[in-house]
Amino acid sequence: MSFVSTRDTSGAVGSGRVDLATALLAGLAPDGGLYLPEHVPPIDFAGLPPDDFPELATRILTPWLEEFMTLREVEALAADAFSFPVPLVRISDSVSILELFHGPTLSFKDFGGRTLGRLLGHLLQEKGEEVTIVVATSGDTGSAVADGCSGIPGVRVVLLYPAGQVSPTQEQQLIVEREGVTALRVHGSFDDCQRLVKGAFADSRLRHKRLSTANSINMGRLLPQMLYYVHAAKQYEAPVTFCVPSGNLGNLTAGMLAAESGMPVAGFLAAHNRNDFFPAWLSNAERAFNASVQTPSNAMDVGAPSNFERLTAMYAREELVSRVSGVSVTDKDTVSSIRCTLQETGYVADPHTAVGLEAVRRLQPEGQVVVLSTAHPAKFPETVEPAIGRKVTVPPQLTQLQQMPSSVQDMEADAGALADAILG
Repeated sequence: MSFVSTRDTSGAVGSGRVDLATALLAGLAPDGGLYLPEHVPPIDFAGLPPDDFPELATRILTPWLEEFMTLREVEALAADAFSFPVPLVRISDSVSILELFHGPTLSFKDFGGRTLGRLLGHLLQEKGEEVTIVVATSGDTGSAVADGCSGIPGVRVVLLYPAGQVSPTQEQQLIVEREGVTALRVHGSFDDCQRLVKGAFADSRLRHKRLSTANSINMGRLLPQMLYYVHAAKQYEAPVTFCVPSGNLGNLTAGMLAAESGMPVAGFLAAHNRNDFFPAWLSNAERAFNASVQTPSNAMDVGAPSNFERLTAMYAREELVSRVSGVSVTDKDTVSSIRCTLQETGYVADPHTAVGLEAVRRLQPEGQVVVLSTAHPAKFPETVEPAIGRKVTVPPQLTQLQQMPSSVQDMEADAGALADAILG
């Protein structure tokens, strides 16, 4: 398996090629680009188990990981990382919801966070080295990475999140004291946090530190996210359309990689909130990045999605337009979607899933549709409870947060301040 930067256009044999271990540990390529596989290993879709998620994960991940992990090690990783259910809930004749929030932090980011932490721990144990993961989060990534990597020898996490732009429950998850984790509350936007993370890799003060990232910039986040697409697709006789609540476009990119592996798919629907660069670009290639704006579906509040660079390196614009539809949903329609979904189906959706459901209502894709549900509604009581007119059932994971000690440092959106925090 060889990986190249999205910015490597030289075409020279061996130019900039690295193996997966190097890509995982580095996160970003030296030229600032994102790593892409030169080829995607095919999967025997028909031969995969339909309902054993760890076994399915082992079959799909082994060709990617076999250069530095044995089959038994991949099996152990899959059993440990994916120790929670991944149910597909039918809410109508044509629409089902794939619930990805049954992990420890109640977010789909647990798939990537837990896998990446275990992969890095395995590699670092072999090398006898240490790494500092610097991660920006607009809601759920930081807590999933912190939970997945905490306590792993050789791995330290520095997470940045925008002050006042995550839900109170999400913030409590971010700042819980964890071994080897530093939480930074940045007085700025998510785009500022993401800019600071990328800038850290080029900061001369940090050259002696091994840095990596756990945002969907890192291939180690995307590989496990491929799995649940295949898991859902196996439940159907015909290809389905996947509706993906989208922000940084990592989740969509993972789905596209699954399709490249051989997963049958009818198409993808990228459902965005008012941070609508990508849907607008699909309609008009001249559209530029905008500053992010705050919405009820805050994990998708991304003005300049990193994985746009990956998608446009993988596909010409015409091919992307043919494979992906884009929809932007307003705040008002997001709340209305939560209310209507409960009234019509009895299902309680979080704001991000609600964006996806509203996109499906508008476009009405043919055939079966699977909407990815990316977070538990109890993480957003301020939005969900007024919409449904009652309390949301709170899982034990969130109840326990109130009794746990927390630790957070306030920081201006300044590269020097981040460097000090990393060095400290």
